[in-house]
Amino acid sequence: MHTTSLTWRPLTHDDAQAAADLLNAMETVDRIGENYTAQDTLQELVDPYADLARASLAVFDGDVMVGYMKIRYKRFAEEVHRVFLDGGVHPGHRRRGIGTVLVEAGVAAANTLHALHHPRLRLAIDVHKAGHIAGLAELLAPRGFAPVRHFQHLEHPLGAALPEPVIPGGLRIERWSEDNDEDFRVTRNKAYADSWGSAPSPVDNWKNKIANHTLRPEASFLLRDAADGTAVGVLVANHWEADAAVTGVRDVHFMVVGTIPAYRNRGAAGALIGHALRAAAEHGFDRASVNADSASPAGASGIFTEAGFTSKRRYVRWALEA
Repeated sequence: MHTTSLTWRPLTHDDAQAAADLLNAMETVDRIGENYTAQDTLQELVDPYADLARASLAVFDGDVMVGYMKIRYKRFAEEVHRVFLDGGVHPGHRRRGIGTVLVEAGVAAANTLHALHHPRLRLAIDVHKAGHIAGLAELLAPRGFAPVRHFQHLEHPLGAALPEPVIPGGLRIERWSEDNDEDFRVTRNKAYADSWGSAPSPVDNWKNKIANHTLRPEASFLLRDAADGTAVGVLVANHWEADAAVTGVRDVHFMVVGTIPAYRNRGAAGALIGHALRAAAEHGFDRASVNADSASPAGASGIFTEAGFTSKRRYVRWALEA
């Protein structure tokens, strides 16, 4: 390994611009459709469930960040505590052993956080990456990681005429606002309770990951039971300006889409998706996108395919399970 001339230390909040530069350099080769500003990476660095001091590592060649890893743990977990190991290496520094050091440091850090937060549960360390990224299997498989789930990234162009969405009888729809934000979060937690690998989203996590500077209120909707006002379905849309600046395409990403179990199979999810597509088009977005679990018991991929989405990329969830 040629790592002796490099500087290794934990990530800090001051690394936002360096991290954005690294991720944007990775995008030029990996082509996963993700571009970053310093504000975007700062949002990840201030994540309340990213313990940077104990569970992150950044690699510098002079002032340039050339690699990183960070662990994200969960506040709530049952039976299995699934933590996320995220990271990457600058294209110009790959195949030099940096990725190996980062993965091994990530596994050690995951065990540290697991012992602190959920020591009585089983630990699973997840890595979520696009399936086409070169060298990923060679890096992860020898260290005990195995593919456990596949996801699809689907897209829907918004230039063509979109049908008028039909709201199922007995339901009403409303846009996101500060006043109903908590209803969005609670409904998301109920809708995702039976989703693989999911855990309830606490308020601080919701504010950091969902209701942040990328949220698009004009394309985010809540369905309620018209009789008693119960929130029964939710769709949250987000948008990253950095992507539009690089690609020229204004993409609205459906970050959260779900219906509580008692209201499934009534057309609620389709109504939310149709409403959000129309709203996004009316507000000048060129495309909608979503990530869906290929094996979702709710048939997520089918719902989006029926709405006109087509699959563009495959993601693999790798896991090291104790």
